[in-house]
Amino acid sequence: MSSAEPSGAVVDATDARLLLELVANPRATGVELATRLGLSRNTVQARLARWEASGVLAEFDRRVDPRALGYQLAAFVAVVVDQHQLDSVVAELAEVPEVTEVCGMTGLTDLTVRVVARDADDLYRIAGRILKIPGVERTNMALVMQQLVGPRTAPLLQRLARTNGSRQDPTRTAARPTR
Repeated sequence: MSSAEPSGAVVDATDARLLLELVANPRATGVELATRLGLSRNTVQARLARWEASGVLAEFDRRVDPRALGYQLAAFVAVVVDQHQLDSVVAELAEVPEVTEVCGMTGLTDLTVRVVARDADDLYRIAGRILKIPGVERTNMALVMQQLVGPRTAPLLQRLARTNGSRQDPTRTAARPTR
């Protein structure tokens, strides 16, 4: 999650069906989406506008693969910081172009930072830049060898779309009365 996560936005089964259509065909027009789902064009447009305003839809740049930009390596950097400087460390990390994500964590490390690099020398440079940030106490890096399951929400949308508007988890079964 990010600081731009949806605040109070609730996605229902109709929203999930509409979002799944957008996953399958991101360039579909509002009219096409309305026709495919049996909804009015105004309903589709209103939902799209609501999602944009509430942050349900992520930024377009998240769809761009860094490898296409020449960044062939990816790594996760576990960062331990001086808690009094946490905000300034995060602000400094946000200024590093190769930092693609920063997550606050529980446990032995404070932050997990996803970085991309052009090659090993570039990764070494980026790691050094992170270590030089005032407030960073130590880091531990793990190189991504292969992404086996990428970021996704389609399985969650499919589950919600099958609920027919119910907010219950469809994987849970209701208790059956015993005789």
